[in-house]
Amino acid sequence: MNDLEVRQLRHFVAVAEELHFGRAAARLGMAQPPLSRTIRDLERQLGVPLFERTTRQVRLTGAGEVLLRDARTALEAVTAAAHRARHAGSAAPRLRIALKAEIDGGLLPQILEAYRTDPAALPAELVLGGFGEQPQALRDGLADVALVLCPMDDRGLDSEPLLTEPVLVAMAAADPLAARAQLCLADLAGRNLPGGAPADDGRTAPNRPGAARPASNLSEIFSLVETGSIVFFAPVSVARRNARPGVVYRPVSDLPKATLAIAWPQDARSPAVAAFVRAACAIAATHAEPHPQGARGGFG
Repeated sequence: MNDLEVRQLRHFVAVAEELHFGRAAARLGMAQPPLSRTIRDLERQLGVPLFERTTRQVRLTGAGEVLLRDARTALEAVTAAAHRARHAGSAAPRLRIALKAEIDGGLLPQILEAYRTDPAALPAELVLGGFGEQPQALRDGLADVALVLCPMDDRGLDSEPLLTEPVLVAMAAADPLAARAQLCLADLAGRNLPGGAPADDGRTAPNRPGAARPASNLSEIFSLVETGSIVFFAPVSVARRNARPGVVYRPVSDLPKATLAIAWPQDARSPAVAAFVRAACAIAATHAEPHPQGARGGFG
């Protein structure tokens, strides 16, 4: 059997994710007939069917499901190899730190200060992204280390927890619930998180401040909270930085705490990555867990 080509895997993944040859072809920017030929050739090369095709639908076979999982991993590795090689060959290498703005437990300035004293330190570059994008940035070779909220997709990554802190609910000051000192998830019935998920659904809450978000940054999210359009689950460190007259924060007794971790690729051998991890763990060890409290417009 000949070795599989990256092109074949990209075409296969597109069809497997779309489960529609026309949509997959459009996604790849190509015509449908050559895409269909690529898939037929791939099935012939492997000696197994990858899709069940009918006039109504396309479905993955058992072999297709296995290939999809491994093909995604292989494509991530190819992409990461190109990004890491380009970065390693740069005239001025840097340590790229992926994070969501403000999701650092308030530790980042101190971590950077401690990191810079290490002989292995490289100049630091912050790679800002959305909620949950940091693990993929590591796998894609776009970052060397990341600060992430757990749970996370840890495929191919190592990690170390840094800080665990309570999560508060941010709501409009005019919300009737704002008059109460403490809430439970059931009290939030009828209110939605930024991604549209119901706020009282405990499955959306554990260590995940909200879900998929239409707002692109925390400023937009808190503006929506202020108008009463949504509520938002905010770790204490985020709440402290976002005091607004029109927003209150209240503890939620059955809302799981948020754990901030530092993550890096399992195969990382960079002394700069090791230096940053050491600095992060040392700084985190000096911080006691904060305690929840409610306050109008912040903490008082």
